[in-house]
Amino acid sequence: MITRRDTFLGAVALLYELAAANAQTRTPAGQSPAPTAPVFKHDLPNIAMDDWEVTVSYVDYAPGRVGQPHHHAGFVLAYVLQGTVVTKVSGQEERNYQSGEMFFEPPGSTHEVSSNAVKASRQDFSL
Repeated sequence: MITRRDTFLGAVALLYELAAANAQTRTPAGQSPAPTAPVFKHDLPNIAMDDWEVTVSYVDYAPGRVGQPHHHAGFVLAYVLQGTVVTKVSGQEERNYQSGEMFFEPPGSTHEVSSNAVKASRQDFSL
């Protein structure tokens, strides 16, 4: 029988595999990839995970996009595939996360800042 905790740990393992695959695709041709250390490690509280579920989402932040403050009832593990994301979670400092980095949001926390670090391009027109 697969428990929700097993499902959660499976999702974490999937994120790790995605991160490792992304790192390998950036290895120049003809070179073997360097051994990889964990992309992310964070202790989890000792809680029962009855009736919990895991959701994996892909979020594309176009240049200049700014997200609204929001809450997540469960754990959030975010992996930056490309670019730089600016984020601030309640109780933590605002931080930029680069391609290949991950961050963690505890259950019930407020995601106060989320944006693409690249500002929208602006064109000046002359008539």
